Amino acid sequence: MSDAGIIDQLQSDLAKRAGELGFASVGFADAADDPRMAQRLSAWLEAGYNGTMGWMEREPAVRSGPQSMWPEARSVIALGANYAPAHDPLETAEPADRARISVYAQGEDYHDKLKKALKALARWLVAEAQARGLGESRLKLFVDTAPVMEKPLAERAGLGWQGKHTNLVSMEHGSWLFLGAVYTTIPFVPDGPHEDRCGSCRACQDACPTNAFPQAYRLDARRCISYLTIEHDGPIPHEFREAIGNRIYGCDDCLAVCPWNKFAQSAAANRAFLPRAELARPRLADFLQLDDAGFRKLFSKSPIKRIGRDKFVRNCLIAAGNSGDAALMAQVEPLLDDSDPVVAEAAEWAQRRLSPAPSSTSPRT
Repeated sequence: MSDAGIIDQLQSDLAKRAGELGFASVGFADAADDPRMAQRLSAWLEAGYNGTMGWMEREPAVRSGPQSMWPEARSVIALGANYAPAHDPLETAEPADRARISVYAQGEDYHDKLKKALKALARWLVAEAQARGLGESRLKLFVDTAPVMEKPLAERAGLGWQGKHTNLVSMEHGSWLFLGAVYTTIPFVPDGPHEDRCGSCRACQDACPTNAFPQAYRLDARRCISYLTIEHDGPIPHEFREAIGNRIYGCDDCLAVCPWNKFAQSAAANRAFLPRAELARPRLADFLQLDDAGFRKLFSKSPIKRIGRDKFVRNCLIAAGNSGDAALMAQVEPLLDDSDPVVAEAAEWAQRRLSPAPSSTSPRT
């Protein structure tokens, strides 16, 4: 069999092996740089849409494509793992004393799960390439760990397209895919880019509570609830606090309303992404009482751990202030003297919101 035939069979077998390891989608793209990726990123950064995410400004040239990072790369293997929730996260109104956590963060840290699966796939690929006479193959794997533009690469590999909410949309899995990428020296045959299927739909834009989309396919992170509750340090701007509602970590609204989700299969069969019971409909009162040790213990295997106790409690205080539940005052008031000034300020805001108004016409701030 020719090298081309061997590579073609290896490509087919790799897709099968990826499925066995829990990946719902796999596609192949060439590793050539795409200047358009760098141009779009540059325009986004110039507009200041990255907010305080200064790391997005580092090594911008490397983000233009795989070969800018690693000149030896010949192919990209793009992989997606389905984490579709069993129920629409927007279909049920939560009680006032409950908080909402983004679907992706209700289970164990996807970074750890995906990296473990990618390493297993990489070991398989290296061994198979050697056994089939292709010689030594080299590769690098990524899950949010380097300046890699996973979403444009996944689009180029045919997994889906970047929707108007800027996330990847799949015809089979909706907006619920975790993404990983493998760069390799093996010249696999590219699958070709996926066609944009958003059409005239603007459901994701209209659903955003903070109007974070200045236009289709463009996100102003400074207005995004996911950014404000996860990436943003310091006090949350007052103009967004009421719109945050009871969201204490991330936001699913623009993802959840995507019409393509009707084709998504629940990830219940993939136990790696099942939600923890205590994070599905958590009580704000429990979270407001967390100290640093308690926070670290509760979220030891969760992506939530990376924001730290202070930022997390800040978010919970905003949710408490929006709850209208005066019973939460018992947990809010002790935080007025918190050692972190941002937490203390959020507690003051929540206290004002939960205190009886002097008159029916007194505005809340």
